[in-house]
Amino acid sequence: MPVWERFASSLIVLVLPEDVRAWSRSNRRTAYNSSMRIATLLCALSLTAAAYGAGKPEEFKTSAGTLTMTPIQHAGLMLQAGGQVVHIDPAQGSYDGLPPADFVLITDIHGDHLSAPTIAKIKKASTVIIGPEAVAKSLTGTTILHNGETKTFGAWTIEAIPMYNLTRGPAPGQLYHDKGRGNGYVITYGGLRMYVAGDTENIPEMRALKNIEVAFVPMNLPYTMTPEEAAAAVKAFKPKIVYPYHYQGTDLKTFEAALKGSGIEVRLRDWYAR
Repeated sequence: MPVWERFASSLIVLVLPEDVRAWSRSNRRTAYNSSMRIATLLCALSLTAAAYGAGKPEEFKTSAGTLTMTPIQHAGLMLQAGGQVVHIDPAQGSYDGLPPADFVLITDIHGDHLSAPTIAKIKKASTVIIGPEAVAKSLTGTTILHNGETKTFGAWTIEAIPMYNLTRGPAPGQLYHDKGRGNGYVITYGGLRMYVAGDTENIPEMRALKNIEVAFVPMNLPYTMTPEEAAAAVKAFKPKIVYPYHYQGTDLKTFEAALKGSGIEVRLRDWYAR
């Protein structure tokens, strides 16, 4: 019996009731067609679930209810709480099947953080886009948040944190990310403070952060930090939980080992599955 027919037979046994199975013995081809329709439906449901996020959603308890974080790809992640959706740096990976945004936070102008076509896909009429002035110059309608500014949007409080290079750049005297151009963000919901660093090195503004419960920290050369540098930064501001993200090509075990014994929980997740 061909492989496909054995598969169809197993589906008949698993998903069809006894009277249909009895009927199918004399009408095998019709039963096979029915099982194929069921298989198609199951496949479609599976694909829909797979499209919903690159990584498994993770929940955090807040005073305002549960907040869910889903890794998307590279610098992209999605927050959901109180019936609202926040997309951060929706630029890479597939956003098919993901819910539309109530808020979009953009950290920088580079293509792995800012993608107008992707934003158009997840945007609705009421979506609020938040970013630095450099982003607003290329994305009409952006609500500008400068380094050091804080704004409240309903239950969400967004604070813009500087993100920049100290030494690394494409040529002598140049930096990949100049101070003041981009934003990291501290996002507060229900008392839970989450820090999304953006593209940055181990800068004083990061080390000075307080009361961060969840942090997302980059580490990829030549644009941001080494794992050791990222670990040193994390040790300085001591979040309860840290996720390496924006880490393509980086040995995350080095980062994890550097934080062993620090009391900081390191969560390694796949940001490149989509």
